[in-house]
Amino acid sequence: MKLSVYAKRLGISYQTAWRLFKDGKLNAYKLPTGTVIVREDETQASGQSIAIYCRVSSSENKSNLESQKRRLLDYCAAKGYIVSRVVTEVGSGINDTRKQWLSLLQDRTVRIIVVEHKDRFTRFGFTGYKTLLNTDGRDIEVVNEAENGKEDLLQDLVSIITSFCARLYGQRRCKRKTEKIIRELTTAKQPKDGQDI
Repeated sequence: MKLSVYAKRLGISYQTAWRLFKDGKLNAYKLPTGTVIVREDETQASGQSIAIYCRVSSSENKSNLESQKRRLLDYCAAKGYIVSRVVTEVGSGINDTRKQWLSLLQDRTVRIIVVEHKDRFTRFGFTGYKTLLNTDGRDIEVVNEAENGKEDLLQDLVSIITSFCARLYGQRRCKRKTEKIIRELTTAKQPKDGQDI
């Protein structure tokens, strides 16, 4: 496929794809006309799809998404992978309702999901997700097994506390509302003098 098509498929700029080609990180060649052709690797030819997943906890760290994406694309190019999908997301690692993340998990055409750190994929239950994907013939590949920085961990701790507080106070309001409804129902059903219900 042409380099421009490859760049569009990955969701990267043509300049980034060109840099990957110039650095020798793509399985590609140049035609006499100057057109760069990217070869499909064996995983692509067999219908296996490779996706990268990049995540940051808050919009303040949004600039890190681009550098995270670049590092993962470089890694995949060095491994000879042709990435078919690039997923970037801003959200807490403890949130299990992230739309892009769920979409990636549900896409059964994606055979390998590449992440920079385990906690970029999820803060809790990584082994469980990996096991479930493995039983489906899929896998998660972690580039860097080292633990990530404190900043994101603190952000996730704040998210956990906020979530539990919302649930706790929400339950109290719910309890009060339920008690009010029960009171209204019991007073409404009380028989008036001499009446049967």
